Amino acid sequence: MKIFLDTADVDEIRRAADAGLIDGVTTNPSLLAKVAGDRDPKEIILEICEAVDGPVSAEVVALDADTMVSEGKRLAGLHDNIVVKVPLTEDGLRACRRLRSDGVRVNVTLCFSVTQAHLAAKAGATYISPFVGRIDDISGDGMDLIVQIRQVYDNYSIETEILAASLRHPQHVVQALLMGADCGTLPAKVLYQLLKHPLTDLGLEQFLADWRSLGADL
Repeated sequence: MKIFLDTADVDEIRRAADAGLIDGVTTNPSLLAKVAGDRDPKEIILEICEAVDGPVSAEVVALDADTMVSEGKRLAGLHDNIVVKVPLTEDGLRACRRLRSDGVRVNVTLCFSVTQAHLAAKAGATYISPFVGRIDDISGDGMDLIVQIRQVYDNYSIETEILAASLRHPQHVVQALLMGADCGTLPAKVLYQLLKHPLTDLGLEQFLADWRSLGADL
């Protein structure tokens, strides 16, 4: 499963990319607003594209298809890494179809049902982003949606990649891996939680203590 970092913080992205931990980045207007200050958001998006060797999702903010297409083309023109995010609405799927016909990769976001995921695939979506955590927030089972989409896409040999989004904790990531999601996007906090295990820390502490007892240098 490809791992994307869900942030617009360039320092966080460089740290994870330098360690080889991520395959790409997802952003949205809310994440950009947290870091932009007085800067042009497009400058930040470009900086992100130069920091990671992989897809970078950048979202349109229009609600009608024509303007989504115009914004999407401008975003795609910033860098080859850009994947244009559009919402899962009728106009969003119209924009998706038009952008895909022009060779622009599209991430259809805010997916909450298997039927939405099916229609997004029919519109040519490169990625579909089901929001697991937000479904859990209203007492649903977000990970069950990943299972359903995976089955439908496999049933019909659909090439749209499932990008499990709103992953809130390591267990979400484990479940996404087991359920066959193509990608998962998560915040930096969760990414580094994946690295941690108390037995790793205890084992390393013991190895180093035993080495010190030898009184030698490497």
